[in-house]
Amino acid sequence: MEPAVLGGKLASGLVAPLVKKLFVTGGPGAGLVDRPVRLARLVSFRGERRHLGEAEVRRLAGRLVGASLDSPGEPPFPADETEAVTDALTTRLLALGDLDMDDVQAVRLGHQELAKQLQCRAPSATGGLSADACHFLDSVTEWACLHILEFFTRRSTFVARTLVEQSRWHAELIAKVDELIARTPRPDARDTAFERRYLPYAAERHQRITIYGIDLRDSPDRWPLEVAYLSLEATATEERAALPGEHTEPERVVRLFAEDALSTHDRVLLRGDAGSGKTTLVQWLAVTAARSGDQVPYVLPLRTLVRAGALPAPAAFLTAVGCPLTPPDGWAERVLGTGRGLVLVDGLDELPTADRHRARDWLLALIRAFPGNRWLLTSRPTAVRPDWLAAEGFRELVLTPMRRDDVATFVRRWHAAADAPEYEMRLLDALRTKRDLARLATNPLMCGLICALHRERRGYLPTGRKELYDAALTMLLVRRDRERGMEAVELGEEAQLELLQRLAYALVLSGRTEMEVETAQGIVERALPSVASAAGQGDAAEVLRALLLRSGLLRRPGEGVLDFVHRTFQDYLGARYAVEEGHLDVIAAHADDTQWEDVIRMAVAHARPGERAVLLRRLLAEDEPRLTLLALACLEHATALDPAVRGKVEARAARLIPPGSKEEGKALAEAGPLVLELLPGPEGLTDAEAHGVTVAASRLAEQEPGGALALLRRFREHGALDVRRQLVGTWERFDAREYAREVLDHLDRTDLFLNCVTDEQRATLAHMRPWSRLDLRGAGSVSGITGRVREPDAVETLHVADDPGLTDLGELSAFGSLRRLQLVGCRSARGLGGLSALPLRELALSDVADLSGLREMDSLRFLSLTQELPGSRLTDALPLAAPFEFLFLGLTAVDGTGLRGLSHWQSVKYLSLGPGLSLDAGDWTEITGLPLLTALYLNVSLLPDGLGPMPVLPGVVSLSLAALEGDEDVSAVPALVPGVRTVVLQTAPGARFDTAPFAALFPDAEVVLDER
Repeated sequence: MEPAVLGGKLASGLVAPLVKKLFVTGGPGAGLVDRPVRLARLVSFRGERRHLGEAEVRRLAGRLVGASLDSPGEPPFPADETEAVTDALTTRLLALGDLDMDDVQAVRLGHQELAKQLQCRAPSATGGLSADACHFLDSVTEWACLHILEFFTRRSTFVARTLVEQSRWHAELIAKVDELIARTPRPDARDTAFERRYLPYAAERHQRITIYGIDLRDSPDRWPLEVAYLSLEATATEERAALPGEHTEPERVVRLFAEDALSTHDRVLLRGDAGSGKTTLVQWLAVTAARSGDQVPYVLPLRTLVRAGALPAPAAFLTAVGCPLTPPDGWAERVLGTGRGLVLVDGLDELPTADRHRARDWLLALIRAFPGNRWLLTSRPTAVRPDWLAAEGFRELVLTPMRRDDVATFVRRWHAAADAPEYEMRLLDALRTKRDLARLATNPLMCGLICALHRERRGYLPTGRKELYDAALTMLLVRRDRERGMEAVELGEEAQLELLQRLAYALVLSGRTEMEVETAQGIVERALPSVASAAGQGDAAEVLRALLLRSGLLRRPGEGVLDFVHRTFQDYLGARYAVEEGHLDVIAAHADDTQWEDVIRMAVAHARPGERAVLLRRLLAEDEPRLTLLALACLEHATALDPAVRGKVEARAARLIPPGSKEEGKALAEAGPLVLELLPGPEGLTDAEAHGVTVAASRLAEQEPGGALALLRRFREHGALDVRRQLVGTWERFDAREYAREVLDHLDRTDLFLNCVTDEQRATLAHMRPWSRLDLRGAGSVSGITGRVREPDAVETLHVADDPGLTDLGELSAFGSLRRLQLVGCRSARGLGGLSALPLRELALSDVADLSGLREMDSLRFLSLTQELPGSRLTDALPLAAPFEFLFLGLTAVDGTGLRGLSHWQSVKYLSLGPGLSLDAGDWTEITGLPLLTALYLNVSLLPDGLGPMPVLPGVVSLSLAALEGDEDVSAVPALVPGVRTVVLQTAPGARFDTAPFAALFPDAEVVLDER
């Protein structure tokens, strides 16, 4: 009987409970243990949990066989074989306990295979049975196995165990697949493995830069890129469509960081002068890309590629630049094909003119074959015409000169790389004070040369600037190209210098810095017959083109014009030619023109000793301070000079430098920025001279901020109060943050106020060491520092003037240690009572909105008032419990109160009465009621009429008379203060007079003149 037929005779409701009795019920979860759970442990009649014995299994088999016979239809086998069939089925079911598999494996095996396993375990069970009985036994065994497997799949542990088994099987499969892939890798896997080697190699190869043209002792020629790289700016001229209603704006200049050039454009042509940092930028982009792994960089210096003849295809990129790594076949094409390439082509200008169009065709062919990558091409500005690649979608950028901050950063990094920090600050000071030197240091190449020369000479630049310029010219004209492995230059150094100095002299004579190209060609054409080595290189236009391209000194700032990359080279070469041609009279005749200062100094450097003497005598002949100082500056360049001339220059200049006073410092500053190079100190100067030097430097800050800052920085540790006050007072003339860092943070703050006038200065307070004394002026003064002062409790003295935005004086309560406060011109300020919790000892008020809270300020010892007090007596407005020691009452302060009630404050020792007061007998009576009064300050407006009722004050030992012109009659005063021992005569502004008449009136007192 087929299992399906048998299934019709045996209801599942009968078989399922019987099968269930054969197996132990499992617990929750996957049932995971150290070893698989076998069927032998699942059956009820095996293992530790015995529930069914052989007899019980036999009864179950009997019920199953009996139910088959009792079912409707033909019996499956003869009735006399019932017992034999039951025994055989019992034997097969008991064989379940002998199977070496778990439930998951049994289900995977299937019910038919499981039935065969039982048949094999009990082969003798069918012995003696008829064919129908054997067929029935096989069928019922299969049917029982089908229900057994169904029962397994419904057990709580089966699904979890199945998932575990599948996970293990998947893991094994993955491991085998990985092993197979490793044995036979795909092309992209080989690419990935190669890039894991190439990218670190590229980053390491390009992470150091070479400074060409420098062969000085102890100077590094290869630096870590992270140390040397500066984020320079580039500019681009772009078209912009006008918006509706706007005027037409066909183009505009935009600025961006050079390393961001490829972030918005995939194709860039970057132009820059010699030494401007083009190659360094290429290396930076390559290293950055290699380390990030986002792109694959190819650095392709054209000067290297052309040596091999044909420019390389992508497959030969690495070989052409000497990379020792061998990529998989087709790797470069696959990289570029997927748009992951960063192709950096450096030095278009270093190719011969005839090869540049070939290079252009090569590059464009690559771009068309492999779109979607990023491409950068570098060149000097004049190598190719403007818009040379514009039609191909290239954006043109021009590297800008280094700014002052960039130069300072470069110098610091250079000295860090060279392990020479002791020379750093001296060079920075020199770059700030020496204008022509600063103009020279506008790109990394020239900055590197200056740093190297400075270090080689142990912290001193050449005594004559000529040596520096000679080294720079040699490097730019010849050695840099040679050391970069380029072909021999077409023009030798001397030929280039001869032509360049003629161009420079023509510019100097014209007073201009730019020249028409046609004019320049005419100058070159006239010079060619006398410059043999240049004459064979072509006509004037070709020779001028070669100078523009390779000299590194000329450039084309606009269409049809040229100029020198540095004005200092123009002056240097122009002076060289003037001296060679004997044009000393021409030079001397322009001495009164400040534009010729550097030309004159360089002429002295080039001249022979006798010629130098002539020039210097011509400068001294005018007896004019600026020319005297110019002659002094020229001595730096006069290696050999008549001692008499040198002595005369130094003697004449000694009258001017150092300035002996504040007034002399102001006068000296009129000579212009040249002064900054000549000012000495602080060593060897008196306090007055040091003050004069700082005054002169301060007044030159607007014209030469870098040089003025460098000089003032030298005085930051000076102890004289006048010098320190000058250093603080000139803060507004400089960049607030830089000046604070370089000067203010190093000052001795004793008796110093920090003046904050601008928003930048107030914002800088957050970055400075705390100041105990602040002087704030202008709108937004208080709100501008609230929350910015690093340590509010460090502020003990605060002056606030002309701040209309200060309305609530409670804002000042943030300064918990405030002891002295002055408010002037704060016409909206109210709420003095809000300051009563502060430990205020001194308060000065002038032109504030409301004085009503003054009565609450019981801690005051010093009070100054110049505005009318409320009430009819002083005791109505002033704090009664305040232990006043000093009172100043001026202008309208006591218009309503007079001095009535003054004697209430028996502690007053110093009384100052300002202008505008009128004292009657009652007021003087109040003054006589002050038993501790020893110092009296009187404005001359009280003389002579106001003193009429003044009584004798025997306790006064110090008397001050203010605003004196010198002709006042004070003859009545000595008798009223018989005990006076000190008399201070304070002049009106600008007044000057002899103190002898006053001294005669006070024979027993010291008379002091305080000039204002």
